[in-house]
Amino acid sequence: MALTSSPEHPQPLRAIVGATKTWVERLGAVWVEGQIIELKRRAGLTQFLTLRDTAEDISVSVTTTAAVLDAAGPLVEGTVVAAWVKPTVWAASGRLSFECRDLRPTGEGRLLAAIEQRKRMLQAEGLFDPALKRRLPFLPRLIGLVTGAGSAAEKDVIENTLRRWPAARFDVRHTLVQGPQAVGQVIEAVAALDAAEGVDVIVIARGGGSLEDLLPFSDEALVRAVAACVTPVVSAIGHDIDNPILDLVADVRASTPTDAAKLIVPDAAEQARLVGQTRNRLRHAIASRIDADARRLADLRSRPVLRDPAAIVDVHVRNVADLRRRSTRAAQAMLVVQNERVGQLVSRARALSPNATVSRGYAILAHDGATVTSVADVRVGDAVDARVADGHLHLTVSAPHTTPPQAPPPQAPTPQEQP
Repeated sequence: MALTSSPEHPQPLRAIVGATKTWVERLGAVWVEGQIIELKRRAGLTQFLTLRDTAEDISVSVTTTAAVLDAAGPLVEGTVVAAWVKPTVWAASGRLSFECRDLRPTGEGRLLAAIEQRKRMLQAEGLFDPALKRRLPFLPRLIGLVTGAGSAAEKDVIENTLRRWPAARFDVRHTLVQGPQAVGQVIEAVAALDAAEGVDVIVIARGGGSLEDLLPFSDEALVRAVAACVTPVVSAIGHDIDNPILDLVADVRASTPTDAAKLIVPDAAEQARLVGQTRNRLRHAIASRIDADARRLADLRSRPVLRDPAAIVDVHVRNVADLRRRSTRAAQAMLVVQNERVGQLVSRARALSPNATVSRGYAILAHDGATVTSVADVRVGDAVDARVADGHLHLTVSAPHTTPPQAPPPQAPTPQEQP
């Protein structure tokens, strides 16, 4: 029943808000489809998100609980969902609001949510750990390629690889790359290449496609099979915007099959250029080393000892000659000194010699081989030999005479003896 009003009899605001609230809430809860364009998690029970119509530029704010968001699985902005909402009007502000009581991803949103949930589970197991990534070989002996038969991805990988390195060799395994049987065939091909002799890298390649077409490359069984490979694996699925789970577990992700060729083999022309640069650097380094050694050798040869090797010998010869002269002079000086000393000793010896005494008129008496120093040494009649300056005399003692002792000279009295 419509409310009556006039300028003279206006309705109270509370009545209009209350009537609007009653009319809106008669709609009850209803399932609606929309795309999440804003989702911000916050602390607390009540959460807020914004839904937009998938065809028109119409969006509304929706409140829900953390439990409803958690039950819906991993949600990201852009996901299309089916929301069970109940419209209501807040009496205090008159604001229209939608309360979401259930939320379910639909279409690609449902698939994305399932993939995201699987991704989080595998990540929690550590399958995406960077420490598990293996380094690609610089130049593989044999390249294993898993791809669709006659596909553009196969052509891109092989042609671009051979363009970069013409001697590259391939072991190609054709499989389905979409549909329910694709996962099993790709797993079998990867396992065969991993066990094959000489295969140094495995490339899994497929061109772009819809989310449903690329689902096999987010399959849990395939992801685990790649994680178990011993041979490094390159994922080349779709384009930059495509991100299957295989990209996360592979050792290297290529944005496109063409990019995979740049990752698995070097560019022969670039390597030739690098070799040329390295050769030039080596040649320059060797020439510089030779020049430096030549300058050092010239510097050494310019030194006196190397310019005239005998010069050092001449120095020693001169030193030896000088030492010989000095030693000769020292020896001669020493001989002169010693000759003088010997002369002095001889003079002293001659002065003390009995011959010097005899030469002054004295005689040396000897009896029976002993020198006679006292009259008591002989008796009358003894034969005595007298040695004089020019010979010997044979004498006979006739009478000995004793010389009386002489009195000693008087001594001066001591101070005590003086009166």
